[in-house]
Amino acid sequence: MPVEFIGMIATKHASETFRTDGPVVDPAFTRRFARAHEDAGFDRILIGYGSGFPEGAQVAAYAAAHTERLGVLVAHRPGFVAPTLAARQFATLDQFTGGRVAVHTITGGNDAEQRRDGDYLTKDERYERTDEYLGILRQTWESEEPFSHEGRFYRFEDHYADVKPVGRIPLYFGGSSEAAYRVGGRHADTFALWGEPLAETAEQIASVRAAAVAAGRTDVPGISVSFRPILGATEELAWERAERILDTITNGGGTAFWSKKRRGWGGPGSEPENVGSQRLLAAAAKADRHDRALWTAPAKATGAGGNSTALVGTPETVAQALLDYVDIGVTTILIRGYDPLDDAIDYGRQLLPLVREEVARRDAGAGAEAGPDTGALVGAAVGAEL
Repeated sequence: MPVEFIGMIATKHASETFRTDGPVVDPAFTRRFARAHEDAGFDRILIGYGSGFPEGAQVAAYAAAHTERLGVLVAHRPGFVAPTLAARQFATLDQFTGGRVAVHTITGGNDAEQRRDGDYLTKDERYERTDEYLGILRQTWESEEPFSHEGRFYRFEDHYADVKPVGRIPLYFGGSSEAAYRVGGRHADTFALWGEPLAETAEQIASVRAAAVAAGRTDVPGISVSFRPILGATEELAWERAERILDTITNGGGTAFWSKKRRGWGGPGSEPENVGSQRLLAAAAKADRHDRALWTAPAKATGAGGNSTALVGTPETVAQALLDYVDIGVTTILIRGYDPLDDAIDYGRQLLPLVREEVARRDAGAGAEAGPDTGALVGAAVGAEL
């Protein structure tokens, strides 16, 4: 089965390793960034969400208007607009883009960040709301008759959406808590995880699959995992580049996700509220290097405010590391670089083809078996969970 590759765009050129003072929305750069991902062969691009970020659906519409086939994955926090309205917004965008829309649900793991948009629910309440919200979203897309709803968070009568998606809009879902497994296991087409070591990732996959079974599903969600690959012509050059990146991050040379303008996200020396960041920091506390090429030092340096673990090495090494995750059940790989535009171009030239060629070779029946260590991890973990 082919592996899906997702990149990530922003509306200005900035990262943890460099900063710019230009406008928050740079249309020319946004257009170039989206086209670079399409040219590189990515399947989709993620448009992130933050309480101060440019509005994601509009960014997605602009990116889609300047590309031909590239899918858009719009990060979306339930609760700030009615689910019936959100369903029509995404269905309309899906029609205009010819069926290229997917939605990435982020329930929200930080109370201060939620309150910036006026949300004062507790984390458990937010997941309850997300559960109800996603059910309404899907029903709005699929219902051929008016329907009413009366729940804890939403109530309406005789709603019918004239606009429907081109096909089925995929729902992606992010989180690492038990509540996330439960809600995402019920609703997600693809469940998104951050880049942890193989054993810990296998445990999370097992938890997601167990939650899907508990929800009565006969299928299981796909699994996405995200990394920040750092490539070099040799192993030594890759690690030299990695250390330069870490030094820049440590010295505050870039735009950090946990900057002062986003207080509450955590940072070095503080404890983040969301479980995903806590897990990355726990892996970093055990060791800087894991498995074939996983490097957790950047997560420690940034406070793990986002996907912040790297895979370091030659394109061949990093491709094999990604295939290790495919071996334990990963179906989607989300990658973005510390030099976002140039790295996306390099991934398309050096990394994506290697992974796709090996996956195609395996699908054709000629490929190697999964390694004994990684291949056994998920089976053992699933058995333990079920």
